[in-house]
Amino acid sequence: MTDDKKRVPHTTTDAGIRVQSEEHSLTVGPDGPIVLNDHYLLEQMANFNRERIPERQPHAKGGGAFGHFEVTADVSKYTKASVFQPGAKVDTLVRFSTVAGERGSPDTWRDPRGFSVKMYTEEGNFDMVGNNTPIFFIRDPIKFQQFIRSQKRRADNDLRDHDMQWDFWTLSPESAHQVTYLMGDRGIPKSWREMNGYSSHTYSLVNAKGEKFWVKFHFHTDQGDGNAYLSQDEADKLAGSDGDYHRRDLFNAIAKGDHPSWTLKWQIMPYEDAKTYHINPFDLTKVWPHADYPLIEVGKLVLDRNPTDFHAQIEQAAFEPNNMVPGVGLSPDKMLLARGFSYADAHRARLGGNYKQIPVNKPQSPVNSYSKDGAMRVENVSDPVYAPNSYGGPSAQPAPEEAGLWHSDGDMVRKAYTLREDDDDFSQAGTLVRDVMDDAARARLVDNVVGHLCDGVSEKILVRAFEYWRNIDEETGKKIEKGVRDKLGGKSEAPGMASAESIRKEAAE
Repeated sequence: MTDDKKRVPHTTTDAGIRVQSEEHSLTVGPDGPIVLNDHYLLEQMANFNRERIPERQPHAKGGGAFGHFEVTADVSKYTKASVFQPGAKVDTLVRFSTVAGERGSPDTWRDPRGFSVKMYTEEGNFDMVGNNTPIFFIRDPIKFQQFIRSQKRRADNDLRDHDMQWDFWTLSPESAHQVTYLMGDRGIPKSWREMNGYSSHTYSLVNAKGEKFWVKFHFHTDQGDGNAYLSQDEADKLAGSDGDYHRRDLFNAIAKGDHPSWTLKWQIMPYEDAKTYHINPFDLTKVWPHADYPLIEVGKLVLDRNPTDFHAQIEQAAFEPNNMVPGVGLSPDKMLLARGFSYADAHRARLGGNYKQIPVNKPQSPVNSYSKDGAMRVENVSDPVYAPNSYGGPSAQPAPEEAGLWHSDGDMVRKAYTLREDDDDFSQAGTLVRDVMDDAARARLVDNVVGHLCDGVSEKILVRAFEYWRNIDEETGKKIEKGVRDKLGGKSEAPGMASAESIRKEAAE
């Protein structure tokens, strides 16, 4: 026997039993039928039929890597969380994704990018589920499901449809700020390594003295300024030639030792400021001006280890905003509060009730839980299995001060946030266009919007879209309208709309 043969381990069944052949099924004679007691063949076929699990509803296509987060500054005056104490260092998992695309869709579609971080702390898992933009399309969670459906596929032909995207956006003016980001350079980042990540939401902090603060998380890439982008033409070509471009870029960079990193910075708002600030600090469609709440450095995030089993370590990774460690909590942000339920519930539906026992989701800290039984439970429980009890089972020990708690009163109502002095849907989007983008970026924005509107958007939606952009910035809106009209050559609707309208009429009849 050669040395190579000695070093190669035996193939086994999933029960660890040695397999006799990987090439030949067990048959009655060389030409006879396959027999039912070829257990390895049956195991392989049965497992293959069950290899796929449901994909995520949004954020289905993505990739990720492992690394660590280390605190480089002293921010203990804001939080008692052990993970943010001076010198703390924890293992970390990060997953990047697109929002609307399915699991096999191209990485380079124009779409916000997910930026989800899981820190395995000594006090449990801390998850930040964010995006590559500091805001989002909507501010009330009752609209979230409808928004996602408008960005995915039609019911009749199962095709994505720009008409229904702009229909939703123009009927939801709070989307203007995020749509401006989406149609600008950040809509197609050059790579995951070169984009920033944001909590977008406002979170709460509490320190050892019980003092409370509001906070926004900013992960700024160290691979440039966070504005590296692909043009629409470049992205379209890559979508056809390398649909996994971003996933491949991250994996290959780490594999060759080029470990990407991000600097975590915080915006801190004193607790009392939130009551009188001129915009609602919990509105997910708004940013806090840096002039009022400047960025402060917190620590360094480094990715230095690729997954070895993508399905087990990335596809089954479960991030959820309700994973808050002591010293960090939620806020009155309506979207964040709803996500505190919806993400965990999505994981239970997709992965099973015991998804936190999957190794990638399992805390590195001790778990003393009364959760019991259910499909795929692999961690043993022991009596007592109820609380309260008289037999030494774990008991809750409330902290003197807890983050994520705030005063609230009033009747139960279905109303929008109370408007403040400078609360409106278009001004921050306009500031982004006029004061943040340069002339070249504004020109690319106009070109991107014109191209998008000229692809299957009906006249009634076009009229609303032109008004939408004039509300953001008058000059930009005029350029977009002129660009669309010139490109359509006087036609009232974008190409392809007639067939879509006929489908709708037929369905109605």
